[in-house]
Amino acid sequence: FQLVNTYYVSRLGTEALAAISYTFPVTYAMFSVFLGFGIAMSSVISRLIGEKKTEDVKRVTSHGILLVLLVSMGVAALGLALLDPIFRHMGAPEALMPHIRDYMTLYFMGTFIVSMPVVGNAALRATGDTVIPALIMTIAALTNALLDPILIFGLFGAPRLEIQGAAISTIFSNTFAMLAGLWFMNHKALFDFAHIRNLLHFSDSARRLLVIAIPAGLTSALPSLLNSNINAVLSKSGPEAVAAFGVASRVEAFAFIIMMAVSVGMAPIIGQNWGARNFGRIREALRDALGFCVLWSLGVALVLGAFADSLSHVFTKDILVQPILALYFVVVPISYGLSNVTNCWGSAYNAMGKPQYSTLMLLVKMVVLAIPAIYLGYAVAGPLGVFAAVCVGNFLTGLGFHVMNKRVLSRFESGLKIGLSPAKSRSEPPQEQ
Repeated sequence: FQLVNTYYVSRLGTEALAAISYTFPVTYAMFSVFLGFGIAMSSVISRLIGEKKTEDVKRVTSHGILLVLLVSMGVAALGLALLDPIFRHMGAPEALMPHIRDYMTLYFMGTFIVSMPVVGNAALRATGDTVIPALIMTIAALTNALLDPILIFGLFGAPRLEIQGAAISTIFSNTFAMLAGLWFMNHKALFDFAHIRNLLHFSDSARRLLVIAIPAGLTSALPSLLNSNINAVLSKSGPEAVAAFGVASRVEAFAFIIMMAVSVGMAPIIGQNWGARNFGRIREALRDALGFCVLWSLGVALVLGAFADSLSHVFTKDILVQPILALYFVVVPISYGLSNVTNCWGSAYNAMGKPQYSTLMLLVKMVVLAIPAIYLGYAVAGPLGVFAAVCVGNFLTGLGFHVMNKRVLSRFESGLKIGLSPAKSRSEPPQEQ
């Protein structure tokens, strides 16, 4: 969605492109909150399926949807109340604030609509069905791509809404994804309204989900925290540097959609086999996923590096933005492989119901190492120093965490350390009949 939005908004000029670039850390932070719920839903449901607790699956899924509705209302209210302070803290100049308000006011109002497909599709994937969620999101993405130019530029008699048009097309496309996801979840008997009305075990369902969703959501939000700091640092070099980084981060997100697909596809496999205590299948899934991560990342790095100049001209006509964007495509992508190795391990831990390990890895990578490094890098070499700091950090953490995590997985399997072997919750309610 955001890559398409970025492409069309860039046609409105550097000011509009810089404005939407400032919104990315915030929209990604919102996405991360509900990605945490999606990760939790996938982990809990897949393990319950592995344990053959059918009624608990339906109850937890139904209560999870209600929980997401409540949280999305809180996020929307908080975002609307703090919209201006958030973006001023990120260094957004006053000239860009009208554009930012145009986009983010609508986006905050559509929080539940935008977030529900993330959670609903995670529940569907937990059953082992990856086709329906992929089909839903493909149709939604194509709908967004068709609506964007119509609403942004006012084609075919539609009003010219510019940056507001990008927000409206995103919300409309996600409305389809939300309704389709709910229909398929009901069709597969994953939820029903009787469970939503019956809140007898709601606290247990919420606890099961939140114990994973909170650390997973915080972990997923850490890239947004890092990106907001990168934006703040690059803003010292002007809106061109911010615009370049905004485009680069959207291209990255698009290039690694397939990596996210691998992670979400791996999660139910690991979760179900964790519930069934089948460690051989867990190791096999991890080995295949990690190998694919590295190979795909190398391919992306080669393409971006080889065509850096050409790609920079595709996304912006501003001659001041183009060289910064091309520089990013040359420097950072060589570290994608090891960066995605870390992400893959994090997804595996979440599927096992061990999100604290994923959180620890990302805290060390992005808060302890990367944020100080980008400020130091900028002081030494400007935008080049920032990009180099990101690259070096990916290398160091990727190698270190891979070695460490292989040992941790062996501890899980052998059960040599108290509390590492899978166990049923102490407060699990009786299986519903």
